[in-house]
Amino acid sequence: MAIHQVLTNTVASITDLKRDPMGTVQTGTAKSGVMAILNRNEPAFYCVSPAMFEYFQELAKKDEMNKLNNL
Repeated sequence: MAIHQVLTNTVASITDLKRDPMGTVQTGTAKSGVMAILNRNEPAFYCVSPAMFEYFQELAKKDEMNKLNNL
């Protein structure tokens, strides 16, 4: 029995995603901005909302700036 860590509370199956891609992602990311897509009960990938992606980009930019300032 394999155990897999899922890093979000919101999940959907590949089947759900195939059936209604936009609806699945919009509903799944509405609350926290992140959802996991499962394939055979294993995390296959994560989807993030545009707002969450923008937040990640800002974090990466700030981290890069901090690295440059610490040289």
